[in-house]
Parts: sequence; C-alpha cells; structure tokens
Amino acid sequence: MAIEHKSEIKIDIALDENRIPEQLKWTAKDGGVEDEETKAMLLSVWDSKNKESLRIDLWTKDMPVDEMKIFFHQTLMAMSDTFYRATQDEKMSATMKDFSDYFAEKLELKRE
Repeated sequence: MAIEHKSEIKIDIALDENRIPEQLKWTAKDGGVEDEETKAMLLSVWDSKNKESLRIDLWTKDMPVDEMKIFFHQTLMAMSDTFYRATQDEKMSATMKDFSDYFAEKLELKRE
C-alpha cells in the first residue's frame, strides 16, 4: 500500500536551567491544533523490534497536583476505550474501567 498522506505532530518543550519543563506546546495541524499550550503529556510508542513500549512523560513545574490526578484518571479511562477498540476484549476493558473508577474514588475525584 502506497502512502498517500503524511501527518506531523510536533511537541515543543521549553526547559529551565535544570532542564525541567517550564512550557509545553504542541501542534497537530490535521487535528486543528496549532501551538497549543499544555501542562502535561504522556506519549507511548511501541518498539516492535524489542517488543517493548517506550515513553515520554512530561509536565511543567506549574502543573497543579489536583489537575494531574484528574489527568491520570481521564487517561486511564481513555486507555480502556482504546484497548477495547484495538482488541475487542470487553471483559478486560470493563476491568480497566473498574480500576479507573476505584482510582477516582480513592483520590476522591468523583462527585456524588
């Protein structure tokens, strides 16, 4: 199959003198995102040669801890949806959602 289109996702990281992120910006023109600021990002890629995942986890100095907890909860929920779309494994996807609910409950993220 011939490649008909390429898409680029760009991440710009401004670091302080200790190489700690002060500012994160990302661009994904095909998604309508250009130079948008963010406070945190998690990126995972699969190395099929070595059969392992590689990742970049970044957050700025001013990322509030309460927002980081929400970010992780939402990421866990999204991962369970992605896992289902990729595998069609309903049982494990539901188990992942159960854990995400437990995570939110323990961090007192859900409002009753």
